[in-house]
Parts: sequence; structure tokens; C-alpha cells
Amino acid sequence: MSLDPDSLRCFELAATTLNFREAASRVHLSPAAFSDRVRRMEEELGVRLFERTTRSVRLSSAGARLLPHARQALEAAEAMRRAAARERDTWSLTLGTRAELGLSWLTPALDRLDANDPDRTVHLWVGDGPALVEAVRLGRIDAMVSSFRMDTTDLVSEPLHEEAYRFVGSPALLDREPFRGPESAPRHVLLDTQPALPLFRYLLDRVGGPTWPFASRRYLGGIGSVRALVRAGKGVAVLPAYFVSDDIRRGELVELMPATRPASDEFRLTWRSGHPRGAQLAALADELRAFPLQ
Repeated sequence: MSLDPDSLRCFELAATTLNFREAASRVHLSPAAFSDRVRRMEEELGVRLFERTTRSVRLSSAGARLLPHARQALEAAEAMRRAAARERDTWSLTLGTRAELGLSWLTPALDRLDANDPDRTVHLWVGDGPALVEAVRLGRIDAMVSSFRMDTTDLVSEPLHEEAYRFVGSPALLDREPFRGPESAPRHVLLDTQPALPLFRYLLDRVGGPTWPFASRRYLGGIGSVRALVRAGKGVAVLPAYFVSDDIRRGELVELMPATRPASDEFRLTWRSGHPRGAQLAALADELRAFPLQ
């Protein structure tokens, strides 16, 4: 048996308390197991460390000589443990995302990200495109996952996944009022996220021409709200394919003009230029590419 730290700790506790039962309880051993560990340590060293009677325990002369060395060894082992803990590069980052993308894609990926790098903790922060960009620039978050379009030199982006789109409506709505093309727009409401960056632009990018003359437009801020009203038959909308693919498969939404699908975009991981964790963020982009959109 080697003089490992656990054995030295048992010896030190027994020498300090001079009570094997109390010492055993401190290291969560039975008195018999504790006594056996001390006995085997004595056999290993070839000396008796304690003088024991039915009423008392005291250190032998050999035990007294060993005690300061045991304490030094235990202090050295603890110093090594603390030094190793300090040297671990534990770090965290805050990743911004849309609420829907965070729930459907990034939240399920957290366990795998933790397994890939146990020293890293990934936090999520939710916002829309403009809020995400502002948070990255101001350093409130480290990076964002978004398809938000930017033309800037102060941010760095790595592509992650293609973001395809579908133009959709509810079966009940389309039974009442079919949608065949721009000529049908005056009989329908267009539902979208926000006027500054409408998702309907992806369809216009594909077909070209002027803005379609919808009866009205309603902006709802997020794709979850848009999807809910489209499913309720309140209008038509362009939405991310990953977000409505199950609805289409189940027949709860119908794809409009499937032969002329909207243009696609891509999700990107974006962070500010000069970020001190730039190399780790680039590596994170590689990890995120391995997680399929869902």
C-alpha cells in the first residue's frame, strides 16, 4: 500500500484526535475500516505508529516523527490541487439569439456544447435583430446567432446554416380565398415581423418587381406571433422553413406558390472585431455548424 494522501489524512486525523472512532467519522469510514487502513500503513512502513489500549490511544515515537512530514505532504497536495484549479481556463460567453431560435435550436445544443468544453459556460440572451447588434457592439453579449443583414467592418461573422423561407397560409383561409400570385394580394392581409426588415422581402428578392398591393399589413415583432396568426387564418406570411416545416407536413399550413420559393439567407455567428475570445468564438462557429436546425 502506498502512502497516498487519503492514508496520510487518516493518520493525521488519528494523531490529532487520538480517537479512532471520531477520526473515522470525519473521513466517512467505519471504525473497523479506519483501523485497518492505519494497520496496513504501519505494515508498509514497518513501524508501529500508535500505542493503543482498550482505554487510550497515543502516538508512538515513530508516529511522532512521522506526523510533521505527513502534515507537510498533505499541505503540498492541497497546494497542488489549488494550483491546478487556478490554471484551468474556465470561461463563459453570452450568446444572443431570437427567442424562437433559442428555444428550438440553441437550448437543446447546450448539453453538447458543455460536453465539448467543460471549462466553458454558454449563456443565452434573447432579442430581435437590431437589439442583438447593439448588444454585441456595446459588449453586453459576446456574440449573436442571427440572419440579420449587416454591412459593417466592426463586426466579424462566420456562416452557420442556410436559412430557407416558405410563403404560407392556412388551409381554411385559402379555401375561402385562394392565393395565386400578386393579383391575389389585394384580398389578403400580409403578416410580418417588422417594417424595417420584413421577411416578405425574401419573396420580393426572388420575383422582383414592385411591392405587392396587400389589403393591409400587420407587424408582430417575432416569428412566433406571425406563425400563430397565420395558423389562425388571419393572413399570409413568409416564415423560416425550419420553423413551419412540421406545420406544412401535418397540413396545418399550406405553402403558397411553391414553384417560386423566397430567396434564402444564412444564419451567422457574429461578434465584434478585436474580441479577446475571437479564436474561441471562431471555434464555436465550427461546433454550431454540427447542430442541424430544428
